[in-house]
Amino acid sequence: MRLTEMQLQQFATEGWLFLPELFTPEEVAVLGAEAEAIFRTPREEIWREKSGAPRTAFAAHTYNEAFRLLGAHPRLIEPVEQVFADRLYMHQFKINAKAAFDGDVWQWHQDYGTWARDDGMPEARAMNIAVFVDEVMPINGPLMLVPRSHRHGVLDAGHDLATTSYPLWTLDQDTVGRLVDAGGIVAPVGKPGGVLLFHGNLVHGSAGNITPYPRKIVYLTLNAVGNAIRTPTRPEWIAHRDFTPIEPVADDALAAYAQRFARAAE
Repeated sequence: MRLTEMQLQQFATEGWLFLPELFTPEEVAVLGAEAEAIFRTPREEIWREKSGAPRTAFAAHTYNEAFRLLGAHPRLIEPVEQVFADRLYMHQFKINAKAAFDGDVWQWHQDYGTWARDDGMPEARAMNIAVFVDEVMPINGPLMLVPRSHRHGVLDAGHDLATTSYPLWTLDQDTVGRLVDAGGIVAPVGKPGGVLLFHGNLVHGSAGNITPYPRKIVYLTLNAVGNAIRTPTRPEWIAHRDFTPIEPVADDALAAYAQRFARAAE
């Protein structure tokens, strides 16, 4: 799958691009079922809210077949290879739960700021790809983006260790206010199967979810092989050290797995 020139231009200018319903309901259904099963396990890779509700499950592509296939899916790998003109490896893989009633906030931040400070990533040549597993609505904590904020490079940030259960390099209110005055805020919403691409320096965050509607999103952090991290400080299951280029699977690989999964459940 390749992006059009218009899509590439939007990404370069605005710092983000949304591709609605890139995956089928059948493909997304198996991801949702497998995610729920993972959240019920006591694995160390699962980070929980202060309430105990699941917040993030890291590295699911290393121990679950459905997410392994998603992590090498050509609909995700090929557009990012196109943007970076380089082969890719998986820097990070996570399922963010944003649980019904209990999903906590993600403070305003830039992803590359964390990758640079905590992992020693040389340049902002990594990107997050967000795959909607549930419907993302205006009311259930959608990701909020500040368009064009990626043009400001890496911004000063403080290490917030108290607001949520997950430590994050966050931006102060004055900085966010200045950027929002210039670029506004967008909150892409859509049905399960939608895919959001956004620049590593794009400022973003999300509010808590107090609705009955969960908002699971899978994030692939794809890094250019030539931009591999130098000085990681976090566990390998958060910041991966395997810099082997990803070999995409067949486009129908996840669909075939979903069919086998459905038959096994009958």
